[in-house]
Amino acid sequence: MLRRLLLVSFAALLAACSSHNVQQDYDASRDFAAYRNWAWQEPGLQYRPDDPRIKSDLTEQRIRQAVSDQLDQRGLRPAPPGTRADLNVRTYLIVEQRQQQVTTNYGGGWGGYWGGYWGGPMYNETRSVDYKVATIQVDLLDGRDGKLVWRGSAEQIMNNYPPSPQERNEAIQKTVAQVLGNYPPGSKR
Repeated sequence: MLRRLLLVSFAALLAACSSHNVQQDYDASRDFAAYRNWAWQEPGLQYRPDDPRIKSDLTEQRIRQAVSDQLDQRGLRPAPPGTRADLNVRTYLIVEQRQQQVTTNYGGGWGGYWGGYWGGPMYNETRSVDYKVATIQVDLLDGRDGKLVWRGSAEQIMNNYPPSPQERNEAIQKTVAQVLGNYPPGSKR
């Protein structure tokens, strides 16, 4: 019973945390309206760690397609072959093992309608829970000077690992849409 209660409370905690932690940063001195096209800066996707269990041509295709779709929705087109792009795009897939302390309180209780203490003694149990977090980071670099002008990232708890191919595709599409959700800076998407 106690184990089930602990698992339910941890599942609720993970559900609350599974929302994407989205972050963006950019160079406010840049004129983002001047950027009209883009190209991949190879390697287009870098893995951290460089682990063959994570690294996959299929994952790279999914991330490249998701980024391309999102840039297209923002009015940026692929640069014609043989020309210099206004923006160079570089992405990262970072998978980290994290740990969280979960404390479960049970037993005891205070007051009722008539006041006073009721129930047995109060117990606390603290456990460490390990889980994986995947982060997709997108960097946009100026095509002329090579400087980073915009960076966005979002992380997601991998609570159904390994997911099906459809679940992977949906998660990548959703995450990349959130990463690029506020590009260009000041847009109200």
